[in-house]
Amino acid sequence: MLNTMFFSLLGALSVIIYFFNTIFWLIPILIFSFLKLIPIEIWRTFMSYLLDGCATLWISVNSCNQFLFSRTKIEVTGLEGLSQKDWYLVISNHRSWVDILVLQRVFNRKIPFLKFFLKKELIWVPFLGVAWWALDFPFMHRYSKKLIAKKPHLKGKDLENTRKACEKFKYKPVSIMNFVEGTRLTEEKQQRLSGQFQHLLKPKAGGMAFVLGAMGEQLHKLLDVTIHYPQGTPSFWDFACGKVSYIKVDIQTHSIEDILRDDIYGPDYFNNPEQRVKFQRWLTGLWLQKDQRLQSMSDNNNTDKPAATND
Repeated sequence: MLNTMFFSLLGALSVIIYFFNTIFWLIPILIFSFLKLIPIEIWRTFMSYLLDGCATLWISVNSCNQFLFSRTKIEVTGLEGLSQKDWYLVISNHRSWVDILVLQRVFNRKIPFLKFFLKKELIWVPFLGVAWWALDFPFMHRYSKKLIAKKPHLKGKDLENTRKACEKFKYKPVSIMNFVEGTRLTEEKQQRLSGQFQHLLKPKAGGMAFVLGAMGEQLHKLLDVTIHYPQGTPSFWDFACGKVSYIKVDIQTHSIEDILRDDIYGPDYFNNPEQRVKFQRWLTGLWLQKDQRLQSMSDNNNTDKPAATND
């Protein structure tokens, strides 16, 4: 009983710090967002770096919060050679909302601030929509097949519009995050898994293909991240309470240039069924390797004596 109360107290204090840290940094981000509206390119670039700096400090405080209250140790392999001056596409398996905190902590100050492709409608979310725009989160312009059937001239316009929106990344390094499974793996979903994967859901190539179509020439490296929770998939509350003592993270680096050069992904992906099949097969093969990696991590679980970390 006392043990439960102790963990709950730690969790409550941790959540309070997460909340006030977010509010603290949201205020300057919103102020800088309005200043970024001044239509001078060099000024907007300066504001973008300043805003990314605020987001980086937000993550740094969150990481300090985790060191104080959750005491979670993260063993990371594959961080060698990463740089804040490079352009990345980051993909990962998805088990819990804790994944995002783990990815932010592992990559903070090692690669550019992680950004997600967002639906254009999300720009209208109060406060956050403005913050996402100011932080240069790319907004997707996607048209439904039904609308394109009615208005054929819209075909390809969504990708063209998004590509134009991402032109600013030609001069400013960026990391684009994509969970290619499309949703979190749960026990219910795992029960419905086919025999192809033991620890993963089938990857969906569409989202990753859209990123490559919009930004393929700007991105340099693909970071394939595997997150493993030896004690089982945690909730955010479990993590905040300090019940997650150990996490393993493995990072595999691939060249985007090789993916484009070897025609794994081609410019006619969205119009050529054979190209889509080829890219899906490549991504499925990558996911099968990840599944084997997770099985190996599971076989070597040692939660009693976690190894030294380098996160």
